[in-house]
Amino acid sequence: MVSQRVPGTNDPNHALFGRRVLLRSLTSADFDEWCEVRRHNAEWLTKWEPARLAAHPDVIEEPRSFASRCAARDRDRQLGNGASFGMFIDGAFAGEMNLGSIQRGAYQNAYIGYWIDNRRAGLGYTPEALVMAAQHAFDDLALHRIQISIIPRNKASHRVVEKLGIRSEGVSERYLEIDGTWEDHVRYAMTAEEWDERRSELLAAWIG
Repeated sequence: MVSQRVPGTNDPNHALFGRRVLLRSLTSADFDEWCEVRRHNAEWLTKWEPARLAAHPDVIEEPRSFASRCAARDRDRQLGNGASFGMFIDGAFAGEMNLGSIQRGAYQNAYIGYWIDNRRAGLGYTPEALVMAAQHAFDDLALHRIQISIIPRNKASHRVVEKLGIRSEGVSERYLEIDGTWEDHVRYAMTAEEWDERRSELLAAWIG
């Protein structure tokens, strides 16, 4: 079955339904469950993420900061700048799949980032969610390109894009600040033309 989408890309409750995964925007009501998963995965995740600025509140520990984060992402959706989703499996929060820095004009590109609870890793949920995000990017948002950037040693994230056969564009040196260090990243990308060629194959394998 092809993933179903709630109409209206600016709907703050916008949701995507896959075979096993639900993607929907997070709200302040998700804080307790989000917090538990993030605390459990602190060591697993922080080494792959930008360092938190000392003056900024910790969204993992402060409900008001988490609510502000949710509101900011809803504004991004409404403005067409992003589309951020919580990943839910069997009704439980399990990670995030985010389309960020959407650019229009001549570029028509979004950057995709994702993470999953290590208790759910390796079971094919993230590739499924990534196919759902790609379908949303190309079929709903009419973007021309998506990019996923991964630190070379992050083997788990590389396996996700490799399972889907997403094309590598090479390495960008010292591309992003991660955990206080400017890290090289391998850039993976897919264009709308590639999606059109592979849509049926990817949806049948991961969604249908």
